[in-house]
Amino acid sequence: MKIRALIVDDEEPGRINLRYGLAPHTGWQLVGECASAAAARAALAGQDVDVIFLDIQMPQETGLALARELAQREEPPLVIFATAFNEHAIEAFEVHALDYLLKPFDDQRLAQALERAAAMLEQRQRAAYARAMRAFAEPAGQAYLQQLNVRSVGRIECVQVSEVLWVEAAGNYVELRLPQRRVLHRVPLARLEQHLDPASFLRVHRRALVRVGEVASLERDAEGASQLVLRCGDRVPVSERHLPAVKALLGA
Repeated sequence: MKIRALIVDDEEPGRINLRYGLAPHTGWQLVGECASAAAARAALAGQDVDVIFLDIQMPQETGLALARELAQREEPPLVIFATAFNEHAIEAFEVHALDYLLKPFDDQRLAQALERAAAMLEQRQRAAYARAMRAFAEPAGQAYLQQLNVRSVGRIECVQVSEVLWVEAAGNYVELRLPQRRVLHRVPLARLEQHLDPASFLRVHRRALVRVGEVASLERDAEGASQLVLRCGDRVPVSERHLPAVKALLGA
Protein backbone atom coordinates (compact mmCIF):
# COMPACT_ATOMS: atom_id res chain seq x y z
CA MET A 1 0.00 0.00 0.00
CA LYS A 2 1.31 3.43 -0.91
CA ILE A 3 2.03 6.10 1.69
CA ARG A 4 -0.67 8.75 1.46
CA ALA A 5 0.60 12.33 1.64
CA LEU A 6 -1.08 15.72 2.01
CA ILE A 7 0.61 19.02 1.18
CA VAL A 8 -0.41 22.10 3.19
CA ASP A 9 1.15 25.37 2.03
CA ASP A 10 -0.50 28.71 1.36
CA GLU A 11 1.96 29.49 -1.45
CA GLU A 12 1.40 27.74 -4.76
CA PRO A 13 5.13 27.47 -5.67
CA GLY A 14 5.70 25.57 -2.43
CA ARG A 15 2.94 23.11 -3.27
CA ILE A 16 4.23 22.68 -6.81
CA ASN A 17 7.79 22.02 -5.67
CA LEU A 18 6.64 19.30 -3.29
CA ARG A 19 4.28 17.81 -5.86
CA TYR A 20 7.05 17.44 -8.43
CA GLY A 21 9.47 16.29 -5.74
CA LEU A 22 7.15 13.47 -4.71
CA ALA A 23 6.38 12.33 -8.26
CA PRO A 24 9.45 10.07 -8.75
CA HIS A 25 8.79 8.25 -5.47
CA THR A 26 6.42 5.53 -6.59
CA GLY A 27 5.73 4.31 -3.07
CA TRP A 28 4.02 7.60 -2.26
CA GLN A 29 0.57 8.83 -3.26
CA LEU A 30 -0.35 12.53 -3.12
CA VAL A 31 -3.98 12.62 -1.96
CA GLY A 32 -4.43 16.37 -1.82
CA GLU A 33 -3.06 19.90 -1.68
CA CYS A 34 -4.36 22.58 0.68
CA ALA A 35 -3.68 26.29 0.89
CA SER A 36 -4.74 26.72 4.52
CA ALA A 37 -5.05 24.92 7.83
CA ALA A 38 -8.85 25.02 7.53
CA ALA A 39 -8.73 23.30 4.14
CA ALA A 40 -6.33 20.71 5.56
CA ARG A 41 -8.70 20.02 8.43
CA ALA A 42 -11.52 19.36 5.97
CA ALA A 43 -9.29 17.11 3.86
CA LEU A 44 -8.24 15.10 6.90
CA ALA A 45 -11.87 14.61 7.92
CA GLY A 46 -12.65 12.92 4.62
CA GLN A 47 -9.73 10.53 4.18
CA ASP A 48 -6.85 8.78 5.86
CA VAL A 49 -3.49 10.48 5.53
CA ASP A 50 -0.15 9.03 6.60
CA VAL A 51 2.15 12.06 6.22
CA ILE A 52 1.52 15.81 6.06
CA PHE A 53 3.98 18.28 4.57
CA LEU A 54 3.08 21.32 6.62
CA ASP A 55 4.19 24.89 6.05
CA ILE A 56 4.78 26.85 9.26
CA GLN A 57 3.93 30.42 8.30
CA MET A 58 0.42 30.68 6.84
CA PRO A 59 -2.20 33.43 7.16
CA GLN A 60 -5.26 33.08 9.42
CA GLU A 61 -3.90 29.96 11.12
CA THR A 62 -0.29 28.80 11.31
CA GLY A 63 0.96 25.33 10.61
CA LEU A 64 2.00 25.07 14.25
CA ALA A 65 -1.59 25.60 15.36
CA LEU A 66 -2.71 22.72 13.14
CA ALA A 67 0.16 20.55 14.40
CA ARG A 68 -0.88 21.30 17.99
CA GLU A 69 -4.38 20.07 17.18
CA LEU A 70 -3.16 16.93 15.40
CA ALA A 71 -0.88 16.10 18.33
CA GLN A 72 -3.95 15.40 20.47
CA ARG A 73 -4.82 12.38 18.34
CA GLU A 74 -3.69 9.00 19.59
CA GLU A 75 -2.04 8.20 16.26
CA PRO A 76 -1.81 11.38 14.18
CA PRO A 77 -0.32 11.52 10.72
CA LEU A 78 3.41 12.14 10.69
CA VAL A 79 4.26 15.79 10.09
CA ILE A 80 7.22 16.97 8.04
CA PHE A 81 7.45 20.70 8.61
CA ALA A 82 8.36 22.86 5.62
CA THR A 83 9.91 26.07 6.86
CA ALA A 84 12.05 29.03 5.89
CA PHE A 85 13.18 29.46 9.52
CA ASN A 86 16.89 29.93 10.13
CA GLU A 87 19.22 27.49 11.83
CA HIS A 88 18.56 28.76 15.34
CA ALA A 89 14.78 28.55 14.97
CA ILE A 90 14.82 24.96 13.70
CA GLU A 91 16.75 23.70 16.72
CA ALA A 92 13.40 23.02 18.41
CA PHE A 93 12.52 20.52 15.68
CA GLU A 94 15.85 18.75 16.16
CA VAL A 95 15.63 18.62 19.94
CA HIS A 96 12.16 17.06 19.75
CA ALA A 97 13.19 14.60 16.99
CA LEU A 98 10.72 16.03 14.49
CA ASP A 99 11.61 16.20 10.82
CA TYR A 100 11.62 19.36 8.75
CA LEU A 101 12.50 20.62 5.28
CA LEU A 102 14.34 23.93 5.30
CA LYS A 103 13.29 25.94 2.24
CA PRO A 104 14.68 25.85 -0.36
CA PHE A 105 15.44 22.12 -0.12
CA ASP A 106 16.83 19.80 -2.77
CA ASP A 107 15.79 16.34 -3.97
CA GLN A 108 18.32 14.62 -1.73
CA ARG A 109 17.01 16.27 1.44
CA LEU A 110 13.42 15.45 0.46
CA ALA A 111 14.37 11.82 -0.20
CA GLN A 112 15.95 11.65 3.26
CA ALA A 113 12.77 12.94 4.90
CA LEU A 114 10.65 10.46 2.92
CA GLU A 115 12.89 7.58 3.94
CA ARG A 116 12.65 8.52 7.62
CA ALA A 117 8.87 8.81 7.47
CA ALA A 118 8.51 5.47 5.65
CA ALA A 119 10.68 3.74 8.27
CA MET A 120 8.60 5.14 11.12
CA LEU A 121 5.35 4.09 9.50
CA GLU A 122 6.73 0.60 8.87
CA GLN A 123 7.59 0.23 12.55
CA ARG A 124 4.21 1.61 13.66
CA GLN A 125 5.62 4.61 15.47
CA ARG A 126 2.66 6.98 15.22
CA ALA A 127 1.88 6.90 18.95
CA ALA A 128 5.51 7.68 19.86
CA TYR A 129 5.53 10.44 17.26
CA ALA A 130 2.35 11.87 18.81
CA ARG A 131 4.08 12.12 22.19
CA ALA A 132 7.05 13.87 20.61
CA MET A 133 4.72 16.23 18.77
CA ARG A 134 2.83 17.11 21.93
CA ALA A 135 6.07 17.93 23.72
CA PHE A 136 6.93 20.30 20.88
CA ALA A 137 3.58 21.79 19.96
CA GLU A 138 1.73 22.28 23.22
CA PRO A 139 1.96 25.78 24.73
CA ALA A 140 5.11 26.09 26.77
CA GLY A 141 3.91 25.78 30.35
CA GLN A 142 7.36 24.60 31.41
CA ALA A 143 10.58 26.35 30.54
CA TYR A 144 12.66 23.18 30.27
CA LEU A 145 12.35 19.76 28.68
CA GLN A 146 10.60 17.07 30.68
CA GLN A 147 11.20 14.33 28.12
CA LEU A 148 13.76 13.65 25.41
CA ASN A 149 12.50 12.26 22.13
CA VAL A 150 15.29 10.07 20.84
CA ARG A 151 15.09 9.19 17.16
CA SER A 152 16.86 6.19 15.73
CA VAL A 153 16.22 4.38 12.45
CA GLY A 154 12.47 4.09 12.09
CA ARG A 155 11.48 4.82 15.68
CA ILE A 156 11.21 7.43 18.42
CA GLU A 157 11.80 6.58 22.07
CA CYS A 158 10.57 8.98 24.73
CA VAL A 159 13.04 9.20 27.62
CA GLN A 160 12.00 11.07 30.75
CA VAL A 161 14.55 13.69 31.78
CA SER A 162 14.05 12.57 35.38
CA GLU A 163 15.67 9.23 34.43
CA VAL A 164 18.90 10.80 33.16
CA LEU A 165 21.81 10.48 35.60
CA TRP A 166 24.39 12.24 33.46
CA VAL A 167 25.14 13.11 29.86
CA GLU A 168 28.35 12.66 27.88
CA ALA A 169 29.16 14.31 24.55
CA ALA A 170 29.89 12.06 21.57
CA GLY A 171 30.54 14.35 18.59
CA ASN A 172 27.20 15.59 17.27
CA TYR A 173 25.48 13.13 19.62
CA VAL A 174 25.16 12.76 23.36
CA GLU A 175 25.09 9.56 25.35
CA LEU A 176 22.32 9.61 27.94
CA ARG A 177 23.33 7.60 30.99
CA LEU A 178 20.24 5.99 32.50
CA PRO A 179 20.07 3.68 35.54
CA GLN A 180 20.32 0.45 33.55
CA ARG A 181 21.44 1.47 30.07
CA ARG A 182 22.86 4.08 27.74
CA VAL A 183 20.96 5.82 24.93
CA LEU A 184 22.55 7.69 22.02
CA HIS A 185 20.70 10.88 21.12
CA ARG A 186 21.48 12.99 18.06
CA VAL A 187 21.88 16.49 19.48
CA PRO A 188 25.05 18.40 20.45
CA LEU A 189 25.67 18.68 24.20
CA ALA A 190 25.64 22.50 24.17
CA ARG A 191 22.26 22.55 22.44
CA LEU A 192 20.75 20.03 24.82
CA GLU A 193 22.10 21.95 27.82
CA GLN A 194 20.07 25.00 26.76
CA HIS A 195 16.87 23.00 27.22
CA LEU A 196 17.67 21.37 30.58
CA ASP A 197 16.92 22.97 33.94
CA PRO A 198 20.22 24.38 35.30
CA ALA A 199 18.93 23.71 38.81
CA SER A 200 18.92 20.00 37.96
CA PHE A 201 21.96 19.62 35.68
CA LEU A 202 25.46 21.01 36.12
CA ARG A 203 28.15 21.30 33.43
CA VAL A 204 31.33 19.79 34.91
CA HIS A 205 33.38 19.33 31.75
CA ARG A 206 33.18 20.35 28.11
CA ARG A 207 32.00 16.80 27.47
CA ALA A 208 29.76 16.16 30.48
CA LEU A 209 26.64 17.28 32.32
CA VAL A 210 25.61 15.62 35.57
CA ARG A 211 22.38 15.54 37.53
CA VAL A 212 22.93 17.58 40.68
CA GLY A 213 21.21 15.00 42.87
CA GLU A 214 23.56 12.27 41.63
CA VAL A 215 26.74 13.92 42.90
CA ALA A 216 28.28 11.98 45.79
CA SER A 217 31.84 13.27 46.16
CA LEU A 218 34.81 14.96 44.48
CA GLU A 219 38.10 13.10 44.26
CA ARG A 220 41.50 13.26 42.58
CA ASP A 221 42.78 10.45 40.36
CA ALA A 222 46.36 9.14 40.28
CA GLU A 223 47.41 11.99 37.95
CA GLY A 224 45.83 14.62 40.16
CA ALA A 225 42.85 15.32 37.89
CA SER A 226 39.48 16.01 39.51
CA GLN A 227 36.68 13.48 39.21
CA LEU A 228 33.11 13.41 40.40
CA VAL A 229 31.90 10.18 41.94
CA LEU A 230 28.19 9.73 41.28
CA ARG A 231 25.73 7.79 43.39
CA CYS A 232 25.36 5.29 40.55
CA GLY A 233 29.08 4.55 40.82
CA ASP A 234 30.19 6.28 37.62
CA ARG A 235 33.17 8.62 37.64
CA VAL A 236 33.00 11.82 35.58
CA PRO A 237 35.99 14.09 34.85
CA VAL A 238 35.81 17.67 36.13
CA SER A 239 37.72 20.38 34.25
CA GLU A 240 39.52 23.20 36.04
CA ARG A 241 37.11 25.67 34.46
CA HIS A 242 34.09 24.01 36.10
CA LEU A 243 35.77 23.01 39.37
CA PRO A 244 34.63 26.11 41.35
CA ALA A 245 30.97 25.39 40.53
CA VAL A 246 31.35 21.78 41.59
CA LYS A 247 33.02 22.78 44.87
CA ALA A 248 30.27 25.29 45.50
CA LEU A 249 27.67 22.55 44.98
CA LEU A 250 29.44 20.31 47.48
CA GLY A 251 29.90 23.15 49.94
CA ALA A 252 33.69 22.82 49.78
